[in-house]
Amino acid sequence: MEGAERVRSYSEARRVLLSKELLQGGGHAESLDASDPDKTPVFYLDGAPHREKRKAIARYFTTKAINERYHEIIERETARLLAQLKRDGRARLDVISFELTVAVAANIVGLTNSDIPRMARRLAVILSAAWYHQLNLLKRFTVGVRKTTAVLSFYLNDVTPALRARRAAPQDDLLSSLLAKGASRRAILVECMTYAAAGMVTTREFIVMAAWHLLERPALREDFLAGDEARQFAILNEILRLEPIASLLFRRTDPDKGANEAEGASLHYALDMRSIHADEEAVGPCPHALNPDRTLGSKRDGAFLSFGAGAHHCPGKQVALHETRVFLDALLRVSGVRLARAPDVGWSELLMSYELRDALVTCDVG
Repeated sequence: MEGAERVRSYSEARRVLLSKELLQGGGHAESLDASDPDKTPVFYLDGAPHREKRKAIARYFTTKAINERYHEIIERETARLLAQLKRDGRARLDVISFELTVAVAANIVGLTNSDIPRMARRLAVILSAAWYHQLNLLKRFTVGVRKTTAVLSFYLNDVTPALRARRAAPQDDLLSSLLAKGASRRAILVECMTYAAAGMVTTREFIVMAAWHLLERPALREDFLAGDEARQFAILNEILRLEPIASLLFRRTDPDKGANEAEGASLHYALDMRSIHADEEAVGPCPHALNPDRTLGSKRDGAFLSFGAGAHHCPGKQVALHETRVFLDALLRVSGVRLARAPDVGWSELLMSYELRDALVTCDVG
């Protein structure tokens, strides 16, 4: 964000994230109309409306929800996807991991009345953004048409059947809640897309990045497979510290409270997560080394600020870690599995995040 004050120290980043005076920034938060909280995604809200909406969705991200609601889905989809890998002998890691994350997040949202693999393909087209700036004008136009078509198809084939089912029989999910509040079709579509970007896409990148590290580091892979759940989480958190999905987080002062000398202006902060997680005062010596024991014996969270902090911390942290751990533990135990092709790395301006594409894993067939 042009003109934003860059934050590179861990202590300053925590101060910014924990501030009750600063507002959400980035993702067009500055220009979005958030006057009606019921029609505004939780990402864009602040203050009391944000707290109320976070409280309303908190039950979807508890340990109980993971154990009773999502674990079965994660195990079922993992078994299906890896059976397909064993049968074919190869698979694109970004494709199969996205199908997993779509299945889990779709259950939270309520998009459960359509075909998951097809929905994943539609969402992949809609949310892919990393290489867009490299295209010429004609190709950008073509991509724009494809994205628009995919959005329409997503609404007609995934959202509409789910809404129809929930009007007939409401369930414990986001769509049922939105319908009960009389949300418009546009508001519902925006909410679905927000959860797709925040819950499906980011977890896919995390899975691919963690798999990349584990498949190319035999000792780390052995450590992961021999470890208990806590050890596996420590390894995943350390990978995420080094490779934060959200590489930049933004906050801003409230222009209505005279934050700057210029009336109506606000001060923006851009939190550089890679620099923040290399701050030796916070993370210890050798900050660029992958050390799962980095926080051993301390009370510090091994992910540090990878999932944010304060009011806008990521509510799906435990869900993302759980599905990543379960999927990778099963993947790494597949006979002969190896990384045949490392992923291409792109950058998404939309999410301020890397995109990893076309990583190919192969294994013994049978």
